[in-house]
Amino acid sequence: MHDALTGLLERRAPVGRETWRSFWDQLGDGRLDRAQALALLASLATTLPTHETLRPLLDSLAERRPARPADRWPGTVNVVGTGGGPKTFNISTASAFVAAATGVRVVKTGSRAYTSSLGSVDLLERLGVRLTSSYDQTADTLDRYGIAFAGPFVYPAQLTRLARTIAPTSMKPFGRFLNALGPFLADLPVTAQVTGVSASAPLAELRALAETGTQPGRTLWLTTNDRGADELLGFADNTIHTHDGREHRISAGELVPPNGGFDDLKPAPDPASAPGHFLSVLAGTEGEVATRTVCLNAAALSVASGHTTDWAKAVAAALEAVRGGAARELAERVRAGAPRRPSRTEEVTHG
Repeated sequence: MHDALTGLLERRAPVGRETWRSFWDQLGDGRLDRAQALALLASLATTLPTHETLRPLLDSLAERRPARPADRWPGTVNVVGTGGGPKTFNISTASAFVAAATGVRVVKTGSRAYTSSLGSVDLLERLGVRLTSSYDQTADTLDRYGIAFAGPFVYPAQLTRLARTIAPTSMKPFGRFLNALGPFLADLPVTAQVTGVSASAPLAELRALAETGTQPGRTLWLTTNDRGADELLGFADNTIHTHDGREHRISAGELVPPNGGFDDLKPAPDPASAPGHFLSVLAGTEGEVATRTVCLNAAALSVASGHTTDWAKAVAAALEAVRGGAARELAERVRAGAPRRPSRTEEVTHG
């Protein structure tokens, strides 16, 4: 049995970087069998270890990545969530389109469904939106539309190797671990990241990872609320935890009306109807609570990226993007591969 697995099972001391390096080496050259790979994933999914083990794990994967662009994409924010909270439609994906329609440069990372019926990748596939396959393609897509959806290339190749090793067992049973660490596994040269953390995710450990691993000059937010969702909610008390240990609170009703509940944010009744429902959300025809929830989260992307510092103005701009049709139009252009049109803000600035 490999020392990494022994350490996780015994939990007497943190598993260090050298041990993780050895694990990935043996996984890569075929010395680890399916039983050990399954045992490791099961241990991580059952009880997530402390950040003293998780930080070396993440660092051991980061050092194996191929080179990515050294320069950050200025003013660009990545939005991602841990999943596992109350069942809602894909709020973060909708907020990404809305924020981009206001002129914010947005990259969305995500996965297929582990704990829900339809993950962001599943939804995008049904919408006909292609994921990017390289950093260059992501940058080109950002320049074309102001938004891009990054594909699996941003995640460590070792996860793919694990999936192949445990086949035919699916990775889905290990979704708790994959969802919790997923936001820290994606490697993108963005200037900010907003990560929604549900009540099922280990907030204390994720905060420790954010505080110890955020690159200089990069903003990382973890958002939580008292209703357990991994998105900001107008009818909840929300907290934004920043990578430097500070907290910013947004009380229920502070930026959008506090009325409504999770019944107003329900996902489409079945996967086949999800694309139509999602486009209706972007058009503002799925109810006021859905619209304002998406706009509140779009405002977070605007503020985190540095596009604006005024939350109220960011919410207002997002509402205008929905009600004026810009958000729905952007989604349709991305689906069709049509050229991007300047946002109203850009027209005022450059026109």
